[in-house]
Amino acid sequence: MNIDFNKLNGLVPVIIQDGQTLEVLMLGFMNQEAYDKTVNENIVTFFSRSKQRLWTKGETSGNFLHVQSIDIDCDNDTLLIKVKADGPTCHTGSRSCFNTAYNQNFILQLEGIVADRYINPKEGSYVNKLRGKGLNKIAQKVGEEAVETVIAALNQTEEDLINEASDLVFHLLVLLREKGLSLETIAKNLEERHK
Repeated sequence: MNIDFNKLNGLVPVIIQDGQTLEVLMLGFMNQEAYDKTVNENIVTFFSRSKQRLWTKGETSGNFLHVQSIDIDCDNDTLLIKVKADGPTCHTGSRSCFNTAYNQNFILQLEGIVADRYINPKEGSYVNKLRGKGLNKIAQKVGEEAVETVIAALNQTEEDLINEASDLVFHLLVLLREKGLSLETIAKNLEERHK
């Protein structure tokens, strides 16, 4: 990777993004030494402009940022690092340093939770109970939730509609997982159809 460290006096901005939900978690800066350490250890290390030293995110909190991928922008002077965070990213205890009211990509995170239940079954997990009943029951639940969503939209309160739509999305995630499909597959299909 040919990074241009010259534009900002030896530093480049680094955008940190959750590798699963794609939520932007923070912005930091790296010099060549911080970048090399990040690549070698697969843990994000920044150059602290206030402390004038290398600073590994999580060195005091334990909330390390594990590197999943590193990309560079078209001008070779900004990095995008996708990570798996050990905990909150912000020093305030928030998941992100940006004051977002909610995790805009929680559905992707939920898809990951469903996938994890398939790989690492948990006793008492609703996903595992549903999975144990087989594909027909999972598909039936999606149908039931779709009908309940329609009924709520036509005859019930907004809160009822929100709850039924949430149940529908959740059960759809389980059905997709059962069939070996992902939201990425659906998103790509929708994107292609949109063209």
